[in-house]
Amino acid sequence: MTLVKFAIPKGSIEDATFKVLERSWTKVKRRDRTYRVTLDDPQIAVKMLRPQEIPNLVFDGLYDVGITGKDWVQETNADVQTLLDLEYGKIKLVIAIPDSYNFKSLDEMIVAYAKKKKILRISSEYLTTAAKFIKQSKSYKKLYGSKDPLIITPWLRIGSNKNVQIHLSFGATEAKPPDDVDAIMDVTETGTTLTQNQLKIVDTVLESSAILIANKSSLRDKTKREKIYDIVTMLRGAVEGKEHLHIFLNVQEKNLNKLLKELPSLKRPTVSPLSEKGWYGINTIIPKSEFHKLIPKLRKIAQGLVVHEPKQILALEEIKRDEEN
Repeated sequence: MTLVKFAIPKGSIEDATFKVLERSWTKVKRRDRTYRVTLDDPQIAVKMLRPQEIPNLVFDGLYDVGITGKDWVQETNADVQTLLDLEYGKIKLVIAIPDSYNFKSLDEMIVAYAKKKKILRISSEYLTTAAKFIKQSKSYKKLYGSKDPLIITPWLRIGSNKNVQIHLSFGATEAKPPDDVDAIMDVTETGTTLTQNQLKIVDTVLESSAILIANKSSLRDKTKREKIYDIVTMLRGAVEGKEHLHIFLNVQEKNLNKLLKELPSLKRPTVSPLSEKGWYGINTIIPKSEFHKLIPKLRKIAQGLVVHEPKQILALEEIKRDEEN
């Protein structure tokens, strides 16, 4: 039996990940005091790991697939295949500085600190991303050319430009300015924590969400590829299910065509005659975003509306086409 190893994230997106898994499989069991998770598919072995580690572990082939953030794939430069955006864990990676500073961007800070011959210190967990973002700054290129900012961690110092420094943060990054550093690169969902710590956003570096990634060699293995795309199918179905509603309603024959013109649907609605002559039952899937627009129209031409949020919508024919490409 071919086993596909599946890494899932522990930490900030752990709960959201389990909700998606529970919508995707009928049995999801966490073993107490371990990092092992069991699905109702013996061909999938699941383990919880830090999302920061997952891109490289998948790239190295220790896991065939994994869920992590786009931000960590970019930070690690892991050469993995992105299979699916899971549409949760949405964050922004931003540059933030103390409210009392008058700068409007990191670019302005680089110029001002250079003129004063003052070291610019930035704190972040994202060392690679921070260095890349800083080096793309027009002011940095003009002042320092292709020099790498000095990256400082407890165990190493790399980079030749001591005038712009990136200090590794182990958490509570928002608490470090202005005493320890001048700016931070950190993740935020709403900006509330930054505001509470008297910080303001001056640049957005990237936007991220949870994604499903795969090892490229595993995708070339025919047996593993089949199981990996089973995982894609199940997870995509859960994502689609959250975005749609399954509705049932009754309509008189005289209003049937009018109703069908109003209804958005994945395909065409199912129309069935009812036991009472002149009445029909309608069964269809609609985008959740369209539901509030439909209610005023349905009230006038239909009866007996029943609404369910589907657990999954499995677009099997689309997955098959993806596999063939």
